[in-house]
Amino acid sequence: MPGRPAHYDYEYERRGTANLFLVTEPLRGWRHVEVTDRRTKLDWARVIKALVDLRYPDAERIVLVQDNLNTHTAAALYEAFPPAEARRLVERLEIHYTPKHGSWLNIAEIELSTMSGQCLDRRIADREMLEREVAVKWRFTAEDARIKLKRLYPSVDG
Repeated sequence: MPGRPAHYDYEYERRGTANLFLVTEPLRGWRHVEVTDRRTKLDWARVIKALVDLRYPDAERIVLVQDNLNTHTAAALYEAFPPAEARRLVERLEIHYTPKHGSWLNIAEIELSTMSGQCLDRRIADREMLEREVAVKWRFTAEDARIKLKRLYPSVDG
């Protein structure tokens, strides 16, 4: 109306959502983020299969520390794969869940928090851009840390 300040209304337009599965091996300086459309048992099972078969194909046992989310269970592997395949995967895993009220112990949450500050603190236009943003390479490697923090850093040799 004449004589009154103009009012503008902003309406948020959601263009989709995505889920991030983060797997990390901090002592080796390795992290991988898998972007999926959803966060279902089947999505989790596919990430675990890739971890077992591609990242650690020769490992007898993989120690997996993860949160208590209801989709992150060995039973999900049996829903996603034939019984023999699911059993093969389960037998390679030693699953440990972080305490229910101790999510601060979860290294993945620390990684996600770091990514939030570096690249996830804004709206991202599309999935391809999200995948590029989360594919950040570690700059401070485990080898660098062992040199700079030698007296504090644990040894993983032997």
